[in-house]
Amino acid sequence: METSNDIYTYQDQTIGDADLIGYSVDATDGSIGKIDDATNEVGGSYIVVDTGPWIFGKHVLLPAGVVQSINHESKTVYVSRTKDEIKDSPEWDDERKADESYRSDVGTYYSTRD
Repeated sequence: METSNDIYTYQDQTIGDADLIGYSVDATDGSIGKIDDATNEVGGSYIVVDTGPWIFGKHVLLPAGVVQSINHESKTVYVSRTKDEIKDSPEWDDERKADESYRSDVGTYYSTRD
């Protein structure tokens, strides 16, 4: 299980070098959308996924630690969570994305899902 400290770190350190905007995202049980935004901050990396019609245009923040792998050829990011886990995640808040308490809440949510 990831801790809230390392949930924002890519498991594969080479991932942080890639521009992931526009890549598709697949949960363990299917596609969830496309990446709208991504950061490569040391200890603070995440992706923001536009879920489109899947959950009515909701955006979700996924900490880097849930990214399992990337296929650059197909431009797909694979994450280690189910669609339901992602759908039930804390609401995306663009205004608070840099707020430590918001990121801590999101990190705690995903850290307890292993």
